[in-house]
Amino acid sequence: MKVANGVEMLEISANVMGRASAYNPTLIFNDQEAILVDAGFPGQAEAVRKAIERAVAPFDRLSRVIITHQDIDHIGGLADLVKAAPQKVEVLASAGEKPYIEGEKPLVKMKPEVIARIESMLPPEVAEGRRRALRAVTENPPRANVDRTVADAEIIDCCGGITVIAVPGHTPGHICLYLQEARILVAGDAMVVSDDGQLMGPNEQVAYDIRQATESLRKLAGYDIEKVICYHGGLYEGGANERIATLAAGGLSPIS
Repeated sequence: MKVANGVEMLEISANVMGRASAYNPTLIFNDQEAILVDAGFPGQAEAVRKAIERAVAPFDRLSRVIITHQDIDHIGGLADLVKAAPQKVEVLASAGEKPYIEGEKPLVKMKPEVIARIESMLPPEVAEGRRRALRAVTENPPRANVDRTVADAEIIDCCGGITVIAVPGHTPGHICLYLQEARILVAGDAMVVSDDGQLMGPNEQVAYDIRQATESLRKLAGYDIEKVICYHGGLYEGGANERIATLAAGGLSPIS
């Protein structure tokens, strides 16, 4: 889906715990290069590659992947995607997320009790083989090298300027990206768009630190944002600044 010139919201479908789900990586590109924000679930690299090419950006133009945070639906396809590229693809992430993406530390949310809860949510018709596969990938998630770390307020000189915004809370080192020229916020999981199209704040059930995640929204409220791309829920536009300010002030309950 075209969001602005040189900005595409990719729409990827996945089977998650026996149910259909969708998520939205972002592709930022010009005539020289393309930058992908987040890389999908394990086993989804080919689907992401095809989505990039449908967005009229040849896969061999992909130069960088920026990871907003360590959750498995954002990093799961990263290693395969980088490996499949015929060219060098540089991976960027915050210093806080790097050791988790590289496998030096276990993902903060993949604790034994969480894995057990995920398994318990599987529909009864899911075959034992798929249950074992899910258990294996949650206990030993794919890992990938991070070539360069990015810091809060750093500007990536590409495609009109991309500002890195540190918004810890959903995970310890979560970042958002502000596309200066297009006035678009690529939010990762700092916010979501609900089924009825509303921009909503952090979800306590999946946030590492819900208080910090909500506090981080205050920083976002200081940017001139016209549109927001959320990894879950897709595009939000129309009064984005006002909506974010309201969320930051605690004026709306987080989505459940």
